Amino acid sequence: MRAVAALTALSCVLLAGCGGSDSGSSTEPAPGATLEELWRAPGDDVAVIPGTENHEPGDVRVSFLVVDSEGAVVALPTAKVWVSDALDSPPFLETEAKLERIGLPGEDEADATHIYVASLRLPRPGKFWFLAEPEGGADKVQALGNVIVVKNDPPPDVGDPAVASETPTLASTGGNTAALTTRTPPDRELLRHSVADSLEANVPFVVTFATPKYCSSRTCGPVVDVVEEVSRRVGSDEIRFIHVEVFEDNDPAKGYNRWLQEWKLLTEPWTFLVAANGTIAARFEGTVSVNELEQAVREKLAPTG
Repeated sequence: MRAVAALTALSCVLLAGCGGSDSGSSTEPAPGATLEELWRAPGDDVAVIPGTENHEPGDVRVSFLVVDSEGAVVALPTAKVWVSDALDSPPFLETEAKLERIGLPGEDEADATHIYVASLRLPRPGKFWFLAEPEGGADKVQALGNVIVVKNDPPPDVGDPAVASETPTLASTGGNTAALTTRTPPDRELLRHSVADSLEANVPFVVTFATPKYCSSRTCGPVVDVVEEVSRRVGSDEIRFIHVEVFEDNDPAKGYNRWLQEWKLLTEPWTFLVAANGTIAARFEGTVSVNELEQAVREKLAPTG
């Protein structure tokens, strides 16, 4: 995932120096205020750290971190979100982002253990600006970011057919888990089936393209752990769960492997839910919480009746 150096630079340009807005200004923006005026309201003015960057028109899932000017991750339960066509335009959408845990409860080794997730209704392609303000803190923090929506992004989207990749398995590698996963200990249950075999068998499945060892972004999170936990919670033999590494020979210096290239994935991690008919039922770019993924699996893939 790309860093937000450009947004941070933009913050500094607009504010003539990063940090808080003028504490002597009005405490509440005037009605009809532009997004920039909302951002300039008293408080700590920062740029968001994005967790997603591939968006198509419709209900757009956006994840992001809010980090204050002292470098501390803000982890309040909800954040107000405003969306505008431009910084000098009033918002056309106001909604709420919810804080989601990255990884599993009790595992707090990462410097960011939670991430904000918002669903934005963006029906057309374009560049949109959004402002996020976590609610309930002693000190107000206002984080600015943007969302680029394109008509068609490269990765398969909901309704598209899944790519029949002959992804490696325990059987195809003679049980060589080191060739299959960088997770310690190996996630053996996620290495038993390939994407192609699952499509041929007409069974629903979840496939995550992720690298536990070489995850380098603050927002990527332990996605493989999340997928494994959801597989245990759902406990259905009728749904398969698959993990595919992202680098050739598990070596970042060699670039993305052919599985990511076949799926046209330009970033990682990605997690896809595939229905029994072989079409994409849901997709998650970047980190996804246990709650988000479990709910989607139960709604989109779990047998009914």
